[in-house]
Amino acid sequence: MTEKKQKTVDSMNNSNKPNFFFRLLHELRRVIYIMLDEYRVILKDSGLTVVFLGATLVYPILYSSIYRNETIRDMPIAVIDESQSVRSRELVRRLDATPDLKVAYQFNNLEEAKEPFYKHKIHGVIYIPKDFNQKINRNEQATVSIYCDMSSFMYYRTMMLGANFGILEAGNDIKVERMNAAGITGRSAEISASPFRYEKNILFNEPMGFASFLMPVVLVLIIHQTLFFGITMLTGSLREEKLVTIDPQLRQRGKFFPTIFGKTLCYFTLYIVVCSYILLVVPRFFQFPHIGNPLDIIRFFIPFLLAVIFFSMLVSVFIRNRETALVIFPFFSVILLFLSGFSWPQSNIPWLWKTFGMIFPSTFGIQGYLKINSMGAGLPQVQFEYIALWIQTAVYFLATVFAYRIQMRTTER
Repeated sequence: MTEKKQKTVDSMNNSNKPNFFFRLLHELRRVIYIMLDEYRVILKDSGLTVVFLGATLVYPILYSSIYRNETIRDMPIAVIDESQSVRSRELVRRLDATPDLKVAYQFNNLEEAKEPFYKHKIHGVIYIPKDFNQKINRNEQATVSIYCDMSSFMYYRTMMLGANFGILEAGNDIKVERMNAAGITGRSAEISASPFRYEKNILFNEPMGFASFLMPVVLVLIIHQTLFFGITMLTGSLREEKLVTIDPQLRQRGKFFPTIFGKTLCYFTLYIVVCSYILLVVPRFFQFPHIGNPLDIIRFFIPFLLAVIFFSMLVSVFIRNRETALVIFPFFSVILLFLSGFSWPQSNIPWLWKTFGMIFPSTFGIQGYLKINSMGAGLPQVQFEYIALWIQTAVYFLATVFAYRIQMRTTER
């Protein structure tokens, strides 16, 4: 009797093995079917094609081309030299010799400089007073006034860099003259005028360019926002047209996992290619900072893509029409840009906004990409951001499963 039971159990186990294999193969077939059907919907809809493919191809090139001239050279300024001395003319010559500034006009007073300044023919004014040379001869401190155009921070930065460089160089010459008058000449005078020499080492953005500073952040945000808008638009379109992109059997209870995995596989396979293009090809083509290991960048962006996909799928559950995401969420782009901490130190951001920023995968994605790509860090140096993205992936995946389960129960009713 015992042997007969044992044979029955063995035969059942043997029969379950192929059944399990066929069930697994069947579920895998469903996942692939949903992935391919999702591709079909994207390619069939011109709006979705523009978001998923057009925007990801064009936006990086467009933005990078606009900011390709990273720094301002030979910015036109005006000089008002009331001193009309040898020293003041030497100062004007040094200002014009800097790569940042170009002395385009010389006026007699500040009133004459107002009109070209307001018309943006010049972006700065340097005023040298009458007593400039006399004060220097009396060993007193002379004053040079700098008026900057603050309509753009780039104008202010260029004006201050060029003016300070020219004024410091002229000041060193005056120090050497005074040393010579005191009997200290040659190399000794130069050392006394400048007792120490400094070397400028600019890390991670050697040309101090605006594009090298901004574009890595924008590239990550393009990935985040186009993927988010694409998924929410697709869901809204299907609800509007009441289309079902999966076979009716998948609406059975507990059959929503193939839907989630199929959609995820579609978006992931599409955007892993997009990420390689945006994050690896574009920075090299436009000569932005790209000292990071490409393999580390791809490995880092695997959890980033998954987190964005599940986050978007979760939000898409509440989207009822195609235009909702495009109307409500675009203003988040600027918010996410600043919450990433690239333009304002995160230590100075209020804790409420920092906590709010942790909701979005772009916050950790931008920080990690900057460290790897622009600073040459490896995955061990971005463990915090890397682990945070995996946590977001897990949380948003579970939330998506829960939301899909509720949605399918509501549909069945």
